Amino acid sequence: MFYPSQPRIHFWSPGLFDFKGGIQVFSGFLLKALQDLYPQVDCQAFMMHDRPRKKPPQYSHERTTFHYMGQMPLRLRTQAFATQVLGYGLIQKPNLVVTTHLNFTIAAYQLKRLRQIPYWTIAHGFEAWDIKRPQVLEALANADRILAVSSYTRDRLLENPIIDPDRVKILPNTFHPERFHIADKPAHLLTRHQLQPHQPIILTVNRLAAGESFHSYDQILKALPLIRQRIPDVHYLIVGQGDDRPRLEELIRHQNLTDCVTLAGFIPDAELVDYYNLCDVFAMPSTLEGFGIVYLEALACGKPVVAGLDGGVDALAQGRLGVNLDPKNIFQLANHLTEILQRRSTESFSQLLFDPQALRCETIQRFGTTAFRDRLANLLQSSPIGSIATVNP
Repeated sequence: MFYPSQPRIHFWSPGLFDFKGGIQVFSGFLLKALQDLYPQVDCQAFMMHDRPRKKPPQYSHERTTFHYMGQMPLRLRTQAFATQVLGYGLIQKPNLVVTTHLNFTIAAYQLKRLRQIPYWTIAHGFEAWDIKRPQVLEALANADRILAVSSYTRDRLLENPIIDPDRVKILPNTFHPERFHIADKPAHLLTRHQLQPHQPIILTVNRLAAGESFHSYDQILKALPLIRQRIPDVHYLIVGQGDDRPRLEELIRHQNLTDCVTLAGFIPDAELVDYYNLCDVFAMPSTLEGFGIVYLEALACGKPVVAGLDGGVDALAQGRLGVNLDPKNIFQLANHLTEILQRRSTESFSQLLFDPQALRCETIQRFGTTAFRDRLANLLQSSPIGSIATVNP
């Protein structure tokens, strides 16, 4: 329902429900935080790719109305979505537009020019690193605020000189602490994958995307022969699906690693916590991560984490919560993974690495939903919604 006398936000997202990529997950946390922070504000949420459904219970706030465009044919959807958000924006004139994808800023900029409506947007990862479209750059340069999920994404975004650094702030990702916990290795997964309870296990959770120029699992496969020299029974589990699987299967065969690598494929969200608890180290040494929610989930299960020098630096709190390294340095990668699996502490490792409860507690303190909501509240204090909350408590 639309409340014409109430202050309002328009929230634009690729979707929340029909696909669970990183942007969609972040969007869900952001919408819920906005509802919690400003229950008196009318929120019109526009989902580009989701299909119509009953209001989901986790977003049951009475002043939130959902609008869907996923029922439209894909070839017509972009234009239909732009027409929808512009039309509602012109009629309702929200106090603030929040977009969770940079491409949506083109329409938001049109609203700003026509009706002086301020807009904020989110910069996640590679979509912000090498922007080719001049319309997107112009719209970003005129955004009232850009929230980058990591320092790495912010730095890459600011390689565009027309973007004002003062308008770009950092809002790190969050996760569901209650869904991820410390537990013993699940017996059903040991049986499913024919593993032994004390067998050292490395885990990666990542989509298998053939079009990407760099794959973290390729680097671990290169390091495995070196690791096996010191840990002969090590096993590597890769969770994820995608069109890179045929190439990956051939690579595993070519490197004679079929006996120590398992491609688990797609797993339901409910089983993810069991896979984190199955492993002894979570490794995703990437060059493409804007942040990486999976790092937080593994840390909340008390697992040592190895990441790259991209957004994973922020996720591991600049090395306090795990190990950041150059993924292309195969010798260093193999050496660090071996030392972690053998639980050999070195000066390169944080003192928290082998303390599961401390890892979990600090991860929740830094990146849990409460910390996310508090950061967002601080950022919004200077926004039109922040002033509305003060005037209309």
